[in-house]
Amino acid sequence: MSNSTIPPNNLGRPAGIELLRAVSQHKTLTAKQTKQLNNYLAGPPDSKDAFIIKRAADWMKPIKGKKQRPGGKLFDHFWYYGELCIMFADTNVGKSILAVQIADSLSRGEAIPGFGTARQAERVLYFDFELTAAQFEQRYSSADDGIFPFASNFYRLVFNPDAVGARRFATYADYLNNGIENVLVATKARVLIIDNITCLRSGTEAAASAVSLMKNLQALKNKYGLSILVLAHTPKRNPAKPVTRNDLQGSKMLINFADSAFAIGESQTSTGLRYLKQIKQRSGIEVFGANNVCLCRMVKPANFLHFEFIGFGPEASHLLHYTEQQRKITEERIAELSTQGLTVRAIAAETGISFSTVHRVVKRLGAV
Repeated sequence: MSNSTIPPNNLGRPAGIELLRAVSQHKTLTAKQTKQLNNYLAGPPDSKDAFIIKRAADWMKPIKGKKQRPGGKLFDHFWYYGELCIMFADTNVGKSILAVQIADSLSRGEAIPGFGTARQAERVLYFDFELTAAQFEQRYSSADDGIFPFASNFYRLVFNPDAVGARRFATYADYLNNGIENVLVATKARVLIIDNITCLRSGTEAAASAVSLMKNLQALKNKYGLSILVLAHTPKRNPAKPVTRNDLQGSKMLINFADSAFAIGESQTSTGLRYLKQIKQRSGIEVFGANNVCLCRMVKPANFLHFEFIGFGPEASHLLHYTEQQRKITEERIAELSTQGLTVRAIAAETGISFSTVHRVVKRLGAV
């Protein structure tokens, strides 16, 4: 190694860059210069440079003054601490019901029976853009048992119809982002559930708006050390096929911003049965994939509508079989032609289906 020392810097380069150049040229650093280089590599906590540079080992050290969140699961292998997770399903399958159940579990620090969750009680913000106050009360109350006693750590938030602040922001996404951040600062909550991202879109560019919101949520997650669960819809899908990431609306863009994702599927072979399936995971491993989905039923034995875990099974057992799918398609076509005023004989001629079959279907549908 050369013993030459660093010459004076007359080129106006930043001191840190000059020190890095000296090291690359095998020049000897003084003790003071070595300390300066170490300080440069550590980087100031409020640096506005494009990149934050630290040795890999230093990334493993707690950040001074920042409370460290516990590791582990928030909702079994589906959602971990520090993740932005997406839960998606078709309409009326039970997304909101499961989301409230997860929020209640986390706010109490109590596991959902059948699922592993964190044991530390969390302050949870549940942004509810789906239900009215009356609908929410109906789900979580009963004539015999009264109102369900939610924990004080559980906060439900809805849009304020009298708010006028949106006009101060360049975009609706900026307005929402500011509103969410204000609530975070006020409550010091670190677990957010947003139900659902479709309701937060604005304008005609729905996909672009959703992506913008996901970017904002990722930024807030990193800034405050959050764990976020976002609910989303699936478009109309083929019930004979397994649920995949392609069933999420805007999947190719949205799921890229998520650390994990899981779906709720509706069993086509058992009425009322639902299943949970992992779609994407980074922090954990795939445990509840296509060969081992979690089976649940929605129940309300008292004043709390929720998912009840009943076991595991392969997803294939709950998909619509081909013959059943064809029967449904046939009946839908016959019903459509019947509502257009076609006779049974005309429908049979149009579809190539036998007169007796068409007559039986039309009769069962109440059209004759």
